[in-house]
Amino acid sequence: MIKKIRLLVVVQLWLLSGITAQPTGNEYKILQQSLATGWNTWNTKSVLSHVKLPEGIAVNIGFKTNHITSKRYLQEAYISHKEEGQAKVVPGYHSYNGSYTSCKVIWEGMEVNVESAHEGDNNLVLLLTPEKLPAITPYFVIEAGMLWNKNGSLQSLQNSITIKVKNKQWNVYSSSTLLKDALPVTTPYLVCSAKEITGISVGTKKTLAQIRQIISKQKNIFENGLKKYEGLSETYLAQQSVLAWNMIYDAGRNAVFAPVSRVWNSFFGGHYVLFDWDTYLSGLMAGFDNKQLAYANVMEVTKGIDVYGMVPNYTAANGLGSPDRSQPPVGSMVVYELYDKYKDKWLVEQTYNRLLKWNRWWPKHRDAKGYLCWGSDDILPDGAANTWQGAAYESGLDNSPMYDAVPFNKQTHLMELADVGLMSLYIADCNYLALLAEILNRKEDATELKTRANKYSVSLQTLWNEESGLFLNKRTDNNEWSPRLSPTLFYPLLAKVATARQAERMVNEHLLNEAEFWGEYVLPSSPKNDTAFKQQDYWRGRIWAPLNFLVYKGLKQYPFSTTSALLAEKSNALLLKNWQTTKGVYENYHASGVGRLSTEPVNKSDNFYHWGALMGYMWLLEKTDN
Repeated sequence: MIKKIRLLVVVQLWLLSGITAQPTGNEYKILQQSLATGWNTWNTKSVLSHVKLPEGIAVNIGFKTNHITSKRYLQEAYISHKEEGQAKVVPGYHSYNGSYTSCKVIWEGMEVNVESAHEGDNNLVLLLTPEKLPAITPYFVIEAGMLWNKNGSLQSLQNSITIKVKNKQWNVYSSSTLLKDALPVTTPYLVCSAKEITGISVGTKKTLAQIRQIISKQKNIFENGLKKYEGLSETYLAQQSVLAWNMIYDAGRNAVFAPVSRVWNSFFGGHYVLFDWDTYLSGLMAGFDNKQLAYANVMEVTKGIDVYGMVPNYTAANGLGSPDRSQPPVGSMVVYELYDKYKDKWLVEQTYNRLLKWNRWWPKHRDAKGYLCWGSDDILPDGAANTWQGAAYESGLDNSPMYDAVPFNKQTHLMELADVGLMSLYIADCNYLALLAEILNRKEDATELKTRANKYSVSLQTLWNEESGLFLNKRTDNNEWSPRLSPTLFYPLLAKVATARQAERMVNEHLLNEAEFWGEYVLPSSPKNDTAFKQQDYWRGRIWAPLNFLVYKGLKQYPFSTTSALLAEKSNALLLKNWQTTKGVYENYHASGVGRLSTEPVNKSDNFYHWGALMGYMWLLEKTDN
């Protein structure tokens, strides 16, 4: 009897240890509660806003000019922007958990280094170091507030600000002498001269020397963490930085995630915007070393299926979304890759049914004569609905010359073009989703998915053009081949549809052809011998990281290890060339090797857009065990 009791106790302890713990359905909720904790730059409105979660306390750094100018007060700042004349923010380090951040603000003749650090859950310190000032000294302004209508009270005292939330209290102090200035700010604030180094402590009052010590300690911890990447540290830093600086908390979704960039959030209503393949691929990239952020991006973008029946081109707050169109189906690939790395079955369980629904949506909405075509349904309220442009948006390649002069059929809601890229991605989606079905023992689903993959694989093979040595898009209205090329025509490698002979021809005759896609800077979205290449206008000739990455993934399916490594190496070199000179991670890259030319408008390429770091992610995969 005693032995039985001992055995029962051992079994109970074993179960409690989590070794055989089964998914509860609350795993994602618990993950988000863990993510949304502590001080960080959670507020999408500004990288200079430091916020404590879950309380919603905000300490915002502002700058006030005192010379004659129309730009009186800088309250919000982004690293990238869509208009000229904005404050320039040069990103420095940013740990994922916000324990250390640094950036330089350049505005109205001033250059100021801004650093933050925290130890533990409550205390935050900020260090403002002026490097350059205009003739008339500006002011630092430290605002305190409560975000998102959270409950709390604020009181301005003679030399500090008090913030109270329930039974907790934080005081905000400045190491510099406080000045009086009547500002049109709606919350309590502190003002001090920008002429001297200023330390701000939130929580326990600290001297400037103590603040510097904390800042130095946390900076050293961050830099020591980079050492494990040795020769890859700059590549890793570019990737980690663009994800960490763009990571926000959205109160409406009650979730932490990383949208493409803060300025795009502003453009789509001021809260957030989630683009389909952008968010999935950034989730995969985050999974390199931040499982929680990776899962958050994947889960949040996949939730769009609950509303639209598919993952929309975009979804944003207050009902903004694109009910008429989806975007490239890469979700199943990303979920499988993350499962393969971390083995968290609950992620598969919480995404699988949604992804299956999306997979079934494509043949129902986008099939024409056994081929898949990009389209846009006749659904309000999106202005591009049921138009050629809506279909082009669905492709993710908004103005690609592949779609020039291709008719859009308003009755079928389809571009009349059998698209090699879409069909390949869809076949890959079926194959990855079948693997997920097998993980969940959904055998009938796996059979259904494999059958569908085979059906479209047969159709895709009919798009092989023997004369060209490449899979080509083909018009569905007149059966004519399209002569316009793009890296998407290499996607049959990702779908594993190309035969060994076809793959050899594709790679040797086209991918490695310096008159088309190969060279020092790769891969242009339009080949060099296409007239559109010279335009360097968005998807007309510029270099895009997701295209490189998906081609790289395809090469890894075949014995092209040398070519895939070269593609990764060249992509990484392009990323680093720009990162090391401008600290930019670009939405796309001018084919001359510059993220954005000085003569180009700022909306040509966002300079801090997270999927740009896929250019380095490939190299990290090549050189590590990830």
